[in-house]
Amino acid sequence: MQGRDAVRSRFLLLALAILLAGCTTVGPNYQPPEQIQLPEQWSEEDAVAQSVQVGAWWMQFNDPVLNQLIEQGARQNLTIAAAGLRIVQARAALGISDALIFPQEQQVNGNFSGLYRNEDWFKSAGASLDVGWEMDVWGKYARGIESSEASLYASIASYHDVLVSISAEIARNYINYRTAQERMFLSRQNIAIQRRVVEMTQIQFDSGNVSELDVQQAKAQLFATQSALPTLNIARLQAQNAIAVLLGTIPEEVESLLLAGSEREIPDLNNRIRETQVSGAAGADYTKYSVIPHAPQLKGPVDAQTVMRRPDLQVAELQARAQSARIGLTEADLYPQFVLFGSLGVSQTVRSSNSFDLSDAVTATIGPGLSWNIFNYGRIKDRVRIEDALFQESLTNYNQTVLDAVREVTNAIDGYYNNVEKSKYDFGAVQASIRAFNISFNQYNNGLVSYQRLLSTVETMTLREDAYAQTRGNIANQVVGLYKALGGGWEPFQALPVVNPETVRQMESRTDWGDYLQPQVINGEDRNE
Repeated sequence: MQGRDAVRSRFLLLALAILLAGCTTVGPNYQPPEQIQLPEQWSEEDAVAQSVQVGAWWMQFNDPVLNQLIEQGARQNLTIAAAGLRIVQARAALGISDALIFPQEQQVNGNFSGLYRNEDWFKSAGASLDVGWEMDVWGKYARGIESSEASLYASIASYHDVLVSISAEIARNYINYRTAQERMFLSRQNIAIQRRVVEMTQIQFDSGNVSELDVQQAKAQLFATQSALPTLNIARLQAQNAIAVLLGTIPEEVESLLLAGSEREIPDLNNRIRETQVSGAAGADYTKYSVIPHAPQLKGPVDAQTVMRRPDLQVAELQARAQSARIGLTEADLYPQFVLFGSLGVSQTVRSSNSFDLSDAVTATIGPGLSWNIFNYGRIKDRVRIEDALFQESLTNYNQTVLDAVREVTNAIDGYYNNVEKSKYDFGAVQASIRAFNISFNQYNNGLVSYQRLLSTVETMTLREDAYAQTRGNIANQVVGLYKALGGGWEPFQALPVVNPETVRQMESRTDWGDYLQPQVINGEDRNE
């Protein structure tokens, strides 16, 4: 009778533990942070229409070389590749968390030993299957899965954020490369003009019409303009080297592509001078032969909600979600842990001369267990407090990221419109300086003005043309900065595998990855968000 009561008590305890396992999940349920108020002047545009423009934004520059560079970067950039591998790591970490809801201990043990006692030898052997299962009474492992799943999606959003940054960096360096190239073209053109001035001054000196001072001043101006070429070439090569790194290759691999994209018809110098003499200013086709990418014109305000789609904001919120779950995971240690354990095995010791007889060596144990961390002197509570503070910090970081995003968008928009306005004045200055040069060139040739007057107009024209080229490059970079600030640039590459096939082959040759490297698994499409 007592045996029956003992069995009944064990089953009642087991049933109670199973009932508790499905009832309680400690810790807070995640609540998203309150959204910071966004600028009102952004809210006049349709969000869907704006997001379509933000996608493959580089296509609006109508530059085939830029398109090709960004597409290659998405496939070859090493930082993007590393971000893809972090997704694989997060997926494996989620697999570990998933597995913890099943019996955590499942071991097969075996032993064989010899024993000498009282001038006699004995041998001992045993084998057992041990199973232990800590039931998730307080939702500890459920919170672990929640945290790991949020971390997985954060790694995917981080991958998208890297795509945004790399695409923008490729475009920015490409614009810098073309701007330096443009400035070199203009510098060489002005060097050709200044050589003509030197030749003309030398003729005047040989005829006794001017002093040697005029000749030396003309040469000094020419040498000063020529000295700028190496500096501009350094900027061009640095941009080229940066593009090579962003494409995961060496500069020689991108040089031919960049040079091919810079082929253009250089206008004849004499024709340019004659045209400006007739029209009185630089014509409307002044930038016709420019290699600087033509920035798309921004139309109307930007929808404020567009900024909320930035991948880095998604990363910040998902990290907060993961941290929220860690509060409950840690808090579960404050309560008793219920365990079911069982063991089935054989164990026997016999004299060395005898054979093992397993008829009476079978052992079996099964039952519930309990462990409780008491008298921990507040250590567990302090760990919970740390996790809670970390969660609050993550919410603060999210809000800071939102404000940074607003700042970046605002700066890009303000920079764009102010540079557009500046370009109008710069172009006016270019027109006036070219006209002034042509007038002084003819007047000096006819002995009507001093050489110093001609020298001044040459210098002004050189500086104004260079400034205008830099402004056009700045406008293009501000457009790139705006689309980066809006989080655009990752959508066109969603179909690309985050781990390239060659890397997958290498990893599978070392380790059994199962289906973890399959695209739909890596991107989390096998789970419900």
